Amino acid sequence: MMSRNALLVFTLVAAPFPALAHSANHTGAVFWSLELLAVLPIMLAGTFYLVGLVRMRAWTGTLAAAGPIRVTLFAVGLSLAVVLLLSPLDRWAERFLSAHMVQHFGLMLVAAPLIALGRPGIVYLWALPQSWRQDFARFRSGKLGRATRALFTPVGAWLTYFLVLWLWHSPPLFARAVQHEAVHALQHLCFLGAALLFWTVVTESPRGEGRAAMLVVIFTTAVQSCALAALMTMSSIQWYPFYSEGPLGLSALEDQQLSGLIMWVPCCAIMIGAGVATMATLLRDIETRMQQARRR
Repeated sequence: MMSRNALLVFTLVAAPFPALAHSANHTGAVFWSLELLAVLPIMLAGTFYLVGLVRMRAWTGTLAAAGPIRVTLFAVGLSLAVVLLLSPLDRWAERFLSAHMVQHFGLMLVAAPLIALGRPGIVYLWALPQSWRQDFARFRSGKLGRATRALFTPVGAWLTYFLVLWLWHSPPLFARAVQHEAVHALQHLCFLGAALLFWTVVTESPRGEGRAAMLVVIFTTAVQSCALAALMTMSSIQWYPFYSEGPLGLSALEDQQLSGLIMWVPCCAIMIGAGVATMATLLRDIETRMQQARRR
């Protein structure tokens, strides 16, 4: 549980600043962004992670709590966030809704689960001074800390993901996000934070009944996400009129339909994959319990 709360700390530190990259002084349409507010938090996230690994190794004599696979998953997820927020894609996202959707889809459904599978929370805790770790432990045992745990339940993660996804795609809030950098930063914070919370709960769900609950959560999340994407794809009304054109000669409405498909097809594929993986582990748990029952 401590690692989960530490993951929220990572989100609060890293997520808002990349969102400001949309106001960056880009060097060109085909070059990577050198915007400091986008580069610095990613560098800090990587640096603190390395500091945590070094301290963990120095104090425990091993990196077993992290593990090479988890370290690799975290590194790949963070690297993908770099590509999504600093590559020429960020420049294109200012003009085309479809490019913007690729950014959000990549952050929520690819980068976030990879980072969550890396379970960096424990490593970030090791990066903190010992006195801060003690303060954090006292916070967890307090009223606010206990209330925070409600988010790390299947219902809490599902509800958070649902509210963030639908509210921020409503035209008034989406317009605010594009027109105001502070609101845009808050939008990215909410998207990445909700996705990290969701995938952390999915990947760390306990055996048996916990995995059965997560199977329901994954299915219902897929349904509500695909419903939003279908509405966007099939609508004959432009939801976000501040986009005036699409890539490759597409109109703004055609670009919106393309954006809906970008949300729709890959989202369903990833959610189905997560559901199949959860079902496989659930069946394995049932088989293990049956074998144990026969031995008694």
